[in-house]
Amino acid sequence: MLAIVLGSRGLRDFDSALVPYAAATVLLAFGVTYRYTSWVSGPAARRLFVQGWRTALSRTNLRAAPTALPRLALTYLGFQKFLGARSHARWIAHQLVFWGCLLAVLITFPLTWGWFTFTAASPQGPGYQMRLWGYRLFSFRQDSLLGWSMFHGLDLAAVLVIGGVGYFLWLRTRDRRAVTGQRFGYDFVPLIALLTVSVTGLLLTFSELALHGGGYEFLAILHMVSVVLTLIYLPFGKFFHIVQRPAAVGMQLFKDTARRKGEALACRRCGEPVDTAPAVANLRETMRELELGWDHGAEYCPRCRRVLRGGAYLDQVKRGFR
Repeated sequence: MLAIVLGSRGLRDFDSALVPYAAATVLLAFGVTYRYTSWVSGPAARRLFVQGWRTALSRTNLRAAPTALPRLALTYLGFQKFLGARSHARWIAHQLVFWGCLLAVLITFPLTWGWFTFTAASPQGPGYQMRLWGYRLFSFRQDSLLGWSMFHGLDLAAVLVIGGVGYFLWLRTRDRRAVTGQRFGYDFVPLIALLTVSVTGLLLTFSELALHGGGYEFLAILHMVSVVLTLIYLPFGKFFHIVQRPAAVGMQLFKDTARRKGEALACRRCGEPVDTAPAVANLRETMRELELGWDHGAEYCPRCRRVLRGGAYLDQVKRGFR
């Protein structure tokens, strides 16, 4: 709320028509803070959070590999290359949703907070001035390419999101691997929410250009309701992984630093690489804190863990079974 008051110059640049959107972003901030605090208070997340920040802020690591953190942030957060290993189509769809949502956030949030304003450059001309916190950034004509992009940025974002969400909806109704175990509230509702926000946003432009404003008021209310509900839902559903993901970058940097030092750990049974030794030690501490009683299992590869569990089942539950 302080950012809204200061950024809009004491609410002088704040548009009262956007109050519901601004209120939703404030509720979003409270929800994310509450959920993140709850999440990071758990043993596993707390260890991930502390170890990640400790590695990211280490002077030794910054001197040894100054580009490691920006590179991981770009590849892990921006381009999410780890998704490409599962499926190129899934990676492309995820990229469409990610960049579409990011573009929409970069436009919508500053506008609803009153940080950005567009004013006529002069009483005679068709040009506009874009201001940030009251300071003029640049001028543009409405009929120029820049002007078109400025006024249709949210339409571009909606097209990107619809493309990605459409693929995931198709996947969740046709792919047997995706269908297995999926839940309507957790897997479908987020996709439907994004689709509703995007489609109603595009319909506003369609109403303005093709229907001369017909049905605009109803569509504006429908779009506002869908955006507000989606923002309030974000901290308490699947979208929360957007907030969690940056913490994983610190852990990836932690592992990357250990790999550069040659601190790989081999499986105690087959000798295949498991992970870095510091990462396994970190995991064992978490498992001990959770009193799981099998922390030494972290030193085995996934295949050997399954073999050991199968052997224990035969010995203790199905004794003598062949």
